[in-house]
Parts: sequence; C-alpha cells; structure tokens
Amino acid sequence: MGSSGLGSTGSSLVGGGGGGGGGGDFSLVLEKLVPAGSHVKKGDVVAAFDRQFMLLRLDDYKARVIQAEASLKKLKADLDVTRNAHVQSIASAKATLDKGNLDMKTLPVLSDMDAERTRLAVEEGQVKYKQVASEARLLEISLASQVRNAEIELQQTQLELKRAEANIDRMVLKAPIDGLAVMQSVRRGGELAQVQEGDQLYPGMMFLSIVDPRSMVVDASVNQADVERLRIGAKAKIHFDAYPDLILTGRVYSLGSVAKQGGQRADWVKEIPVRLKIDNLDSRVIPDLSVSADIVIESETEHAAIVPLAAIFQDTPGQPYVFVQTPAGWKRQSVELGTVTNIRAAVRTGLQPKEVVALDRPPASKTK
Repeated sequence: MGSSGLGSTGSSLVGGGGGGGGGGDFSLVLEKLVPAGSHVKKGDVVAAFDRQFMLLRLDDYKARVIQAEASLKKLKADLDVTRNAHVQSIASAKATLDKGNLDMKTLPVLSDMDAERTRLAVEEGQVKYKQVASEARLLEISLASQVRNAEIELQQTQLELKRAEANIDRMVLKAPIDGLAVMQSVRRGGELAQVQEGDQLYPGMMFLSIVDPRSMVVDASVNQADVERLRIGAKAKIHFDAYPDLILTGRVYSLGSVAKQGGQRADWVKEIPVRLKIDNLDSRVIPDLSVSADIVIESETEHAAIVPLAAIFQDTPGQPYVFVQTPAGWKRQSVELGTVTNIRAAVRTGLQPKEVVALDRPPASKTK
C-alpha cells in the first residue's frame, strides 16, 4: 500500500543548541563520529561536537558566580551598617526626648523664656523620635528588597553556569540503547552524502540513529482516501525492492493524525503516515531499505470464491445473483456475498469451484 522506508525501533540523535551564553558558544562542527554501520552499546560515545570555545567560556561563568556571591556578602554587610546606624538614630532621638521630659520637671524654677525653650525642645524631640521610629519599617522593606534583588541576580548567574555546563555535556552524545549506528545524509557540494566528521550541522538536524535490528518497523504513507479503512493491528505483507523474493509479515503499529503533502504529487493529494511493525525478521533486513506493503483490510475464508464485481447482479437490494454457465445455457443463481471491493467480490455460498459466470447479462433466450 504505497512505497515506504524501513527503519527500526530506537532513538535518533539531533544537533543541539540552547541558551546559557548566546549563540556564539555553539559550534556545531562534528569533531568525533562513530563509523556508520557499527554496533554500539548503551552509554558509548557516538558523536561529539567541537566545544573548545564553550569550555573557555565556562571559566567566565564560574567567575561571574563568585563575583555575584561576593557582591551579595558585601551588600549584606553594608546594609547591616545602615540598619545599625538607623537603630543608633532612634536611640539618640529617644535619649533626647527623655532628657527633655526630665527638663520639664524644672519648669517651676526656670524663667519664662527658659521654660518656653524647654517646652519647644520637648515637642521637637517627640516629633523627631516619632519620625525616625516610623522610618524603621520602611527601611527594613528597602533593605530586604535590595538583598532579594541581589539574591535573584546570584540565582540567575548560577542558572547560567548550570546551563553552560549542561550544554557542554549535550555536545557529547552517547548511545541511549544497544544497537546499530545508522548515518543520515546531508547535502554537500550539491550532492547528498553521509554525515561525516568535520560537517557543520544546524540545530535540530537529525544526523544519526541508533536502531535495534531485532525490532524493525516500516515508515510508510497511505492516501488519505484509504486511511479510514485501516485499523491498528491490521496484518500486512511487506515486499523489499532489493530482494524481490523476500516477503515478510507485519501489522499496523500506528496511524498518523495529520496529513502531509504527497511528495511529487499535486498539492491536493495528501498522505497519512503509517508505521508497520515487522513480525519476523530476516538476516538480509537492514535499516533504510525501500519497501512496499500490502495491508489486509478484510479477509474471507479459503472456500469463498472471488469473482469480478461486474458478474454480480442485483434487481432488488440485498438479493445478489450471478449467471452460471451450464450445458443448456446461462442459469440464474442466488449467491451470498462476503467482502466487496471496487473490482472484486467474495462469494461465500452459491458457487461451486470452476464454475463460469457471466460478466454481462446474457440475452433472455439463453437464460433459464
């Protein structure tokens, strides 16, 4: 049911990219690459990008973290000085007010002018003490906001450092499973060629797959007009272009939910991705072979006769019949139909082996 490509269950590796230092940190030049077709084990290094510049920049990120931590400590020390100075201001204003209150007891022995000066000093002390005492809450809010702002800057610097370290690790790719290394193709000099060491890749580009040859799948596509008849688990026969005599069985593993453009066909022809899982493998089967698949939509018993759809006649819906050739002429005979396609029909009962049926309605003179 359409052409397709052979793959396998496994994992694909793509070119990376990310934050933590800007695009200049990333040089997606392959420095190391496992040979195509080689067998790898889980955890083996299969590819590595040039990360020399990133390693040099990592020291800058570490220095920024150290500087941010020192700045936070210095800020906290400066704020403690400011807080203590304000506490001293409150204590001084309180002492001045207390002294004024004591001086108020001497009013009877003071002159009118000195008594007025004492009363004014007490009023001034009360206002000043009230002012500096009310500023304490606002000062604490201001100091806490400065500390929080510095802590956020430190956390951001630490996150940038962690991101840079993670990006360095991402530039070394390890096999997620045991399997076979399958190289993808890139355009080099106007021609398609396998990815190799020294190639410049772009972020998100798949360049290598680690596949499990013990579990192969077929990535196929089917016309959107036919996909509604497909079901998960439907059986299929898979034909290999490289081995015409090789036919393997499989089943529908998954169906795509979004249509894609049908390759070289017109824009209005859409296809749905279909994945088939091969039941039994052959030693000749390797990834990336081109194959085709016939999916069984419906099936009939071995005893059902298959006749052209043109041989089935119906004067009344639900009462099909055929014309069977006999020595005396054509004989009308009722049949029970099974699966019906656009060109053929399965007859479950009503026909015997090797009987001949008419494709056109015979003349009345020849019918009995």
